[in-house]
Amino acid sequence: MEWKFCPLCGRELEDCGDEGRLRQCCPGCDRVFYRNPTVGVAVIVMKDSKILLVKRKGSYENSWCIPCGHVEWGEDIRDAARRELLEETGIEVELGPVFDVHSNFHDPENLTVGIWFWGVPVGGELRAGTDAKDVGFFDLGDLPEPMAFPTDLIICEKLRRLTGKPELEDCLKVFSE
Repeated sequence: MEWKFCPLCGRELEDCGDEGRLRQCCPGCDRVFYRNPTVGVAVIVMKDSKILLVKRKGSYENSWCIPCGHVEWGEDIRDAARRELLEETGIEVELGPVFDVHSNFHDPENLTVGIWFWGVPVGGELRAGTDAKDVGFFDLGDLPEPMAFPTDLIICEKLRRLTGKPELEDCLKVFSE
């Protein structure tokens, strides 16, 4: 979304060059308006080498994805990841380290930066939640279709390549102890 008028002084915005990029600027208060991506978080939960996925409601309806959502203003990214997983799957998790981070360009009007965390269930009951129609564990080599996000496919392929390797097994073992 691009602004037409400055939300501070009301003057019409102009295009300006800043650091080699075209941005919107206010000639009245000299403010530069940056269009930044939002931050998304996702939680990878594995069980018997299968990954937890949700079938989406709303945007990307009927597509599958790793449970995810947006970080709200003033919210810690780890709290957001736990909240989103609970809302979508009914599962409470202990979060582990970051597994991966990607820029998401699949929707040019709504760019995001995604952070995928490891998660280990510590409570709750598996069920489709507020933003999900269905939830389940799937083999990394036989994912349901369609998948909502290209970056989730990258994550699943990376997990598939690591399955059975010491790096993945060591990380999962840490959570199960």
